[in-house]
Amino acid sequence: MKKLLAFLICLPLFTFGQQTINASITHGGLQRDYILYVPASYSAATSVPLVFNFHGYTSNANQQMWYGDFRPIADTEGFIIVHPEGTLDNSGTSHWNVGWGGSTVDDIGFTESLIDNLSASYNIDNNRIYSTGMSNGGFMSYQLACELSDRIAAIASVTGSMSTNWFNSCSPNHQMPIMEIHGTADGSVPYATIPSIMDFWTNFNNCNNTPIITNVPDINTNDGCTAEHQIWENGNNGSTVEHYKIIGGEHSWPGALFPNGVTNQDIDASEKIWEFFSKYDINGLISPTSISNITNDKLPNLIKIVDVLGRVTSPKPNTSLFYIYEDGTVEQKTSIQ
Repeated sequence: MKKLLAFLICLPLFTFGQQTINASITHGGLQRDYILYVPASYSAATSVPLVFNFHGYTSNANQQMWYGDFRPIADTEGFIIVHPEGTLDNSGTSHWNVGWGGSTVDDIGFTESLIDNLSASYNIDNNRIYSTGMSNGGFMSYQLACELSDRIAAIASVTGSMSTNWFNSCSPNHQMPIMEIHGTADGSVPYATIPSIMDFWTNFNNCNNTPIITNVPDINTNDGCTAEHQIWENGNNGSTVEHYKIIGGEHSWPGALFPNGVTNQDIDASEKIWEFFSKYDINGLISPTSISNITNDKLPNLIKIVDVLGRVTSPKPNTSLFYIYEDGTVEQKTSIQ
């Protein structure tokens, strides 16, 4: 008991360099909320990339922060993550306005205002701003590629898509590297339109017409699906279009700690997306980049999460928790709300 008490007393002495900040701005007469994650390595003396991580329809910023989690990667790679919060549509459901259901919310303008606001507070590398998201958040990322290309360097969509009605009006002012991760058994956003969307971006970027196709090693034979990697190379300024086709996968984020339906565990979508983003700035391919602990190695699998008393628990805000991985490493995290 004395040892445990001593341990608990010492806990406040640990410093938590990462910051999870709940904040808001006003845009279009509305309060627009977001959650910002700033890694411990951040220094105002050095400009850093910014990643937008948009939640899906019915979801919210906090859920997406945990579900499509980039924070461990940001801790290593030094980028800032912003998790914007959508507004309620006419049915009272959180959403991003991508032309559905008569929404009039200006989410493009909100995104640009948020970039400006964050750039005024942090040393953001404005040539390295990226957008990703789940489902409706993936649609939002495609819309940013079309309508805010002067601020966005590359985008990635997970289970999202792009309305084919946008093809005639979508004309970014620079090459736009694109990644799409999508399950063939997705019942919410059907896979059927994905090949035509890949064709659109391949043509826009002037990539090779024929993709290089590689079967992803089936390292988890119990997840009910497999993955295929398709890449169209040699686009303008080194741009590529990449697609992870999750064969048998449903409406889910590959590698998620909280699987929803048939979820691929052969890849980690967050790792693959950052590996992709890190190659590009708004001008195209950056000189070869070293992606430590990501390019060649999958992060170790999480075994369990425990509190300071050693009790198994689940992620909780405002609580110091210990994440125990199969390789024996232990990571202490606190999500502040």
